[in-house]
Amino acid sequence: MNLSQLKSQLRQIEQKQRQAISNYNQAARKLNQAVNNYNSAARAHNARVRANQQRLNQELARLRSQPTSTRYPRYTSSVQTVQTSFRRVEATAESGSWADDRGLFDLAESEAANSAAALNSLLAAPESESDEDARLRNTVLTSELNDIDPDLDNRWRGALFSLSPRNPDAARHFCTSAREILTSILSDRAPDAAVKQVLPGFAPTPNGGVSRRAKIHYLLRQTGNDVDGLAEFIDDDIDSVVALFDDFNGGTHGPAGRFDFAQLAALKTRVEGAIQFLHRIVVH
Repeated sequence: MNLSQLKSQLRQIEQKQRQAISNYNQAARKLNQAVNNYNSAARAHNARVRANQQRLNQELARLRSQPTSTRYPRYTSSVQTVQTSFRRVEATAESGSWADDRGLFDLAESEAANSAAALNSLLAAPESESDEDARLRNTVLTSELNDIDPDLDNRWRGALFSLSPRNPDAARHFCTSAREILTSILSDRAPDAAVKQVLPGFAPTPNGGVSRRAKIHYLLRQTGNDVDGLAEFIDDDIDSVVALFDDFNGGTHGPAGRFDFAQLAALKTRVEGAIQFLHRIVVH
């Protein structure tokens, strides 16, 4: 090997060294970015969990301080059931046996808080509000219902349009549409035939149909989240919303069946939370 060839070989070695160093630095930067992203997500998750826990505890404490009331009897009972069901889900989460890659526990805890918050709002003294109709027609739901079926989003907009403290039939119109939406979400994403095929041993309804809880089990199984207590909690949560509908449809809380802004807002918010929870469950 002559001098020229030796210098060429040394340059090649140096180039490979520089490339190796560059590759190492690039990999290190990617690793550091991944660690930073993970830490950021972990901090956000922990903050959200703390906020959910704090909100749930605050709503339960506020509920315990409320004077005894015979208003909304079915919904009051359902809120207690939801809280009991949530404790079972909480125990499953704390056991470490549930991966929960869809963040369902956070939403379950939020729903447990929502159920108590709605009752607190209903039992609170009426407040004077301005622009009531416009505020009741605003919604936190964005694409959730469109993701499932655009017709459901249209029904939701129609339900919101009926909400007004000046509409004596507002609660009935809204509750009817909202009940249909919740039922349609499960029927659309958990058809009876599919549930029977995947869960041949399901417990049928008295008329031989597929129960709501069986549909929920089917949907949770699709994403590997059919863990102890979760299907029961979701079923109880929907039952709680339906109990709220039934209490509202009794029409005994105001003249000619009228409800004030705070009552209608509590009803709307409760349904929004339930729809967001179901959306996370049914959309893969």
